[in-house]
Amino acid sequence: MAYLGSKVAFQCMSHDSSTPITYQLVKDTDHLVATMNGLQSDQNATFFLKVAMGTDGSYHCKATTKRGTAVSNSIRLMVVTPVSGTRVTSDPSPPILFEGSRLLLSCDVTRGSHLSYTWFCNRQELTSSTPLWLRPAGNKLLVERVTPKHAGNYSCMAKTLTMVGGASRFSSSDVVQVIVKVYFSTPRIAFSISKEGFDYHGNVTCWSSKGSPPVTFQFLLDNREEGSVEATGPLVASFPVAMVPGRDFGTAQCRLKSEVQQSMSKTLTLEVAPVSGHAKVEVEQLYRADSERSTIMLHCHLSRGTFPSFSWLLNNSLLPTETHNTLPRLHPTSAPHYTFHDHGRTLILLQWGPENSGYYRCRARDSYDNSSPWVESQPVLINVTVGTQRSPSCALSHTVGTMTPIEVFAIAFCCFLLLTLAVAVAFVMRMFDHKKANGAMNAATNSEASSPLSDVTSRSVQETCRDRSSMDTNVHNQTIDITV
Repeated sequence: MAYLGSKVAFQCMSHDSSTPITYQLVKDTDHLVATMNGLQSDQNATFFLKVAMGTDGSYHCKATTKRGTAVSNSIRLMVVTPVSGTRVTSDPSPPILFEGSRLLLSCDVTRGSHLSYTWFCNRQELTSSTPLWLRPAGNKLLVERVTPKHAGNYSCMAKTLTMVGGASRFSSSDVVQVIVKVYFSTPRIAFSISKEGFDYHGNVTCWSSKGSPPVTFQFLLDNREEGSVEATGPLVASFPVAMVPGRDFGTAQCRLKSEVQQSMSKTLTLEVAPVSGHAKVEVEQLYRADSERSTIMLHCHLSRGTFPSFSWLLNNSLLPTETHNTLPRLHPTSAPHYTFHDHGRTLILLQWGPENSGYYRCRARDSYDNSSPWVESQPVLINVTVGTQRSPSCALSHTVGTMTPIEVFAIAFCCFLLLTLAVAVAFVMRMFDHKKANGAMNAATNSEASSPLSDVTSRSVQETCRDRSSMDTNVHNQTIDITV
């Protein structure tokens, strides 16, 4: 085995004592390479060859004397071409592609034979233990569907499989960067409003949660393009718009455009509804899996308002809002008594004790205008008492500060029914008066039979209305009794 361009030596010797001896170096079967004549029995014949591309083959010696010709054993000469010019080529080229595409990397050499290949990704060797999503095969590295995890710096090394003279030749490639682009998610749209002095300023924001920039965001108002911004960093763009509370300024939409993609956001009506109407507190109880304690969540429902700002009061004292959007801690002794969620819309009571008892109510106003009036809810009374039971027990009676339309309708219907019965009784009585001439006994009997029925019916309706009215007059505040 010899490298291309090097020199090799073949030695021929004979044990025949006859002289002179003629040595011949033969390649393969009958190709004479060289001859040496007139050597003595104690002399060896040495043939030197320069290794070329056609030098590889099987070599043997022939020794000829007066007694005859003898043939030696054969030696196989393998020519190894030193490796050089190693490089990584890609398909596609350059290796910039979108997720889901096919990638083929090849480790090519300018020259070399009897080679083995080693692949590297971000300077880490890819071996048989490498995950299946990235496993080389010879001088090829194929990925059928690339993902962002395939992005990185790739290189390869080509090395001779055999060692000549105790050394192996190798050649390394330069690094090739594989870039995997991510498709953009569907754009989203939102708007906000602020107030400076007596002027209002609106702003429409378009953004995408993922994707490989650059990308262009276009702002459409009633299907007309009003602005365009190219995002090369964060996938977000802002557009100023004219806006006044209480007015409809049209339908807005965002369009996303890239080199291979175009998509539209949902439509959004640019209308700011000031906070108005009424607020209502809704109470929800949550129990833990161990049933050792529960959590009360107070939700503030607002009838109208696009950008409300919420605050909560306990016994007419404002609860500080420093704990907005905080999460409850795991250890109950280190947790605060309450926390807020959903930008203050929900109040969460985390601990139980007498300090949690009292009247809770919420209020809201426009977040963009600190001078706007508050809309307040009716108070909700929560009683927390310490009992002997380990698990909390709650008795709820849902009440409302003002009567609902159904309750108003029920009371009106009761009154209407009572009035109708009274008119009917009066009409019957008049009919009895007209028929007195036909028989005093029959009229008296009919009168006695009708009056009790009318009285019973009237009293039943009156009691029903009185019970309903009593229930409504007593139900003005939501009360929750909790025993822990």
